[in-house]
Amino acid sequence: MLYEDDFEFEEQPADVRDRTIGGKPPAKPGGGRGGGTRRHEPRRPGTTARGGEVPEEAKPARDLLHEILERMGAGPVDITYVNRTEGEYLEINGAHLGMLIGRHGNTLEALNLLFNNSLNAGVRNNRRYLTIDAEGYRAHRADQLKNLALAMLERCVREHKPQKLEPMLPSERKIVHLALAASELVRTESEGEEPERRVVIHPR
Repeated sequence: MLYEDDFEFEEQPADVRDRTIGGKPPAKPGGGRGGGTRRHEPRRPGTTARGGEVPEEAKPARDLLHEILERMGAGPVDITYVNRTEGEYLEINGAHLGMLIGRHGNTLEALNLLFNNSLNAGVRNNRRYLTIDAEGYRAHRADQLKNLALAMLERCVREHKPQKLEPMLPSERKIVHLALAASELVRTESEGEEPERRVVIHPR
C-alpha cells in the first residue's frame, strides 16, 4: 500500500537525517569539501534516461534552483534534467559542490525540501516535485535503496514473513515502494511515526 506522505516532500522531518543503507557506501562526492573530479557510477540499463535539454515544463523549476544557488553563493553551476524511474531529477554539476552536499547529504536533503516548498507555494492542484542531486550523490543512493528492496523481497519470499526496513525519510520510502510496486509476490506499507517511520514488506 502506498501512503500519501511517502510522496510529499513537505512532510520530511525538520531534523533531516541520513541512515546507513546496506551494500556499498555512497561514492564520496567531488573529493570532499573542495569538490574535484566527479566519480561516475555504473548504471543498470533503464534506470536513467537523460534528455538533451530541460523540458519546457521543467524550466521554471530549473530557473528557481539557479536563483537559490546564486543566493547561496554556490558558484557557477550547470543544471541538467534527468528522468529516472522514481521521478524527475535536476542534477547540479560544478567545481565546488562539497558544501552543497554536506555531511551524509544532509545539506542537499534540506535544499530539496526548501526548493520544493518554494516551487509549490500557493499551488493547490498539479503540484510538482523534483529531486535535486549533486554529482550523482542522490542517484547513487536511490540505486542502493532499490538493491536493498530487491534483496529484502527475496528474504520475505524465502522466509514467508514480513521484513521491516530501517526508518527512512519519506523520499527514501517512496523509492522502496516504487521498486516493489509491480511485484506479485509482496506488498509494501509504511508504519510508525516520524522520524521512525519505516517500510514493511509483507508476503502476499
